[in-house]
Amino acid sequence: MISCLMVAACSTTKHLPEGENLYVGASVKINPDSTGKIKDEKGIKGVLESKTRPLPNSSVLGFKYKLFFYNLAGEPTKEKGFRHWLRNKWGQPPVLGSQVKLKYNNDVLRSYLSTIGYLQAEVTGDTVIKNKKVKAIYTAQTGTRYKINKVSFPKDSTGIAANINNNSSKSLLKAGDFYDFETIKNERIRIDNDLKEAGYFYFSPDFLLIQADSTIGKNMVNLFVKVKESTPDVSKKPYTINNITIYPNYNLRGDSSIKASKPILYKDFKILDPKNTFKLGVFDRLVFFNKGETYNRRDHNQSLNRMVNIGTFKFVKADFIPVDSFKNNQLNVDFYLTPLKKNSLSFQVTGTSKSNNFVGSEVKITQTTRNVFRGAEQLEVSASGGFETQIKGGQSKQGNSYSLTGQAKLSFPRFLIPFFKFNSTNAFIPRTNIMASYQILSRIDYSLNAIKAEFGYNWKESVFKEHTFNPISINYVQSNIKNDTVLTRNPALRTSLEPQYIIGLNYNFTYNDQVDNSRRNNIYFSGDLETAGNLAGLVTSKNDLGKKTLFGTALSQFIRLEGDIRNYYKVNKNVTWASRFNLGYGYTYGNSTSLPFVRQFFAGGSSDIRAFGARILGPGSYKVPDTLGFRDQGGDIKIMLNTELRFKLFSIFYGALFADAGNIWLRKDDATRPGAKFKFNSFMDEIAVGTGAGLRVDASFFVLRLDVAFPIRKPYLPEGKRWVINDLNFGDKAWRKENLIFNLGIGYPF
Repeated sequence: MISCLMVAACSTTKHLPEGENLYVGASVKINPDSTGKIKDEKGIKGVLESKTRPLPNSSVLGFKYKLFFYNLAGEPTKEKGFRHWLRNKWGQPPVLGSQVKLKYNNDVLRSYLSTIGYLQAEVTGDTVIKNKKVKAIYTAQTGTRYKINKVSFPKDSTGIAANINNNSSKSLLKAGDFYDFETIKNERIRIDNDLKEAGYFYFSPDFLLIQADSTIGKNMVNLFVKVKESTPDVSKKPYTINNITIYPNYNLRGDSSIKASKPILYKDFKILDPKNTFKLGVFDRLVFFNKGETYNRRDHNQSLNRMVNIGTFKFVKADFIPVDSFKNNQLNVDFYLTPLKKNSLSFQVTGTSKSNNFVGSEVKITQTTRNVFRGAEQLEVSASGGFETQIKGGQSKQGNSYSLTGQAKLSFPRFLIPFFKFNSTNAFIPRTNIMASYQILSRIDYSLNAIKAEFGYNWKESVFKEHTFNPISINYVQSNIKNDTVLTRNPALRTSLEPQYIIGLNYNFTYNDQVDNSRRNNIYFSGDLETAGNLAGLVTSKNDLGKKTLFGTALSQFIRLEGDIRNYYKVNKNVTWASRFNLGYGYTYGNSTSLPFVRQFFAGGSSDIRAFGARILGPGSYKVPDTLGFRDQGGDIKIMLNTELRFKLFSIFYGALFADAGNIWLRKDDATRPGAKFKFNSFMDEIAVGTGAGLRVDASFFVLRLDVAFPIRKPYLPEGKRWVINDLNFGDKAWRKENLIFNLGIGYPF
């Protein structure tokens, strides 16, 4: 019976009501009888087709999977059970030809063409029926697209009209541009923003009228910007700030005792804080208004943003109240701030995925104490434990890993700089952070103990730009290889794993415009600089071996640079082309002949060059023996390029096609690893290349990723034989075992 149902469901038209046809979508023809094409015809055609209604049944590669499930379920006899769930949860009833309203769609398409300047456009629609399937065909005759001839602004020399005219040079409406209704709406918003900056608190874009005169001929329009005569008087006047009152312990239920308490006068503020919960200086950094100044939206938004971002208040509200019923053109400002609980405990379980192909989970418990010193400080004490297992990585040995971490972090919502007071003036809260942590990490082949302490600053320059600068960073690392023969074979590895202090500074700059979803092309950049042993090296003495030590432990001395730039290009709403270029360089001097193991660069893994096992690619043309117990290969230089085409399949399922290329190298020769040194004249010939495909389950808050990759260039093979495209043989079990790498990850690789 099931097989019969499946056969029946395969016919999308079999179960249609009598006399009905299945609607399969619409297509738009633009000026089919004309030899000339309009500008951006493909894009406009796509918009027009998306505006037609109804939409056809959902499909993937032409397969209407939701209609398939609907037909497969049939008519359920009960309002519950599997068939009812399948039909109503996964299924979709057929979209019928009788639901198509041609005249309605004609009007919608003509209206849209008019908004982008085709003021004389005409649209006609018809249907084509074949094999019980109906398709709508719309023909658009656009005519010539109108342009702006000139824009006229109010000529008054006083009041609101004068402000509009004085800012006309910033207008979005330019003579010679195409007439576009969206631009006209944005122009109204621009004018409103300018007026808000000049104190016109009660003004609205709806009070603006932009008239178009298309009777001047030659497919041109004149635009006239006016303030509506019906605009209320209160909206035509600029306002100044009078009293500024702050309620930092406001209860949403309304606490009359707070309002009845005696306010504390501090600079331009009245603060009602009977419990003395906050230091008065906190509000200097939160409120940007000053008494007597003209109201402006920038100070309004920055004040609210800071109050929200400081991390102390649960609810924030600002009330602007006219003084004497609008007569004095003054506003009283009341800020109502509802604090979060002083102490909170959070428990978090997360999935982890790392570049070494280890996947697993982490449990973290965090105690947060807010307003520690009455200055909106925040103390977080956390303990976390993680367990990971390597599912595939090209290594001969598989194993488990666990980690235990304890951390304490004290954050101040301001810059703490000795002998200098620095106040930032944007909407983002700068932070001074003091952090200390201890970590134990154990893997099948090595263990690591790390103590870390940092003092530094984090601040956002803008919504896109962020800086982190830690002038004091102290890291003590002690590693232990569980197979001593590995260290005997590789002296450089022994050096990088010796107990050592990493004392210096680090800086990170991040640019990320992905918060702007309106952009078709998004950029992410992260740049890191770390130095170690510079100042500490000046005050420490040398031991008998000529090495500078601190408490008998070697001091690392190096400079490490890394840059990571990513580009995300939206081909359309369901397809994104993502690319990444990663470049790293480490320079050691003085005490150090190689970077510490925890600061080295590695290649291969689920978020790296996916066709090669985690951390076993390179350096250069060197290939680590399969028989070696500890196979992680670090380097001083890294070059990596990834590109990936991501596309939606259906629902929360996405696919990807990708290619990765790159490698790591050493700065100096290593007798135990021939071919590992970076050379300008040969490094391109030592680039590894891999490709593959992936499946992602993207539920917004959680992404599970499976990538299958294989190499097409192996840098460790003899010269002239490194391209292995001709050796691909998916039907050969031995080839698959040696070359196919399965990467299970959590989150996108980049």
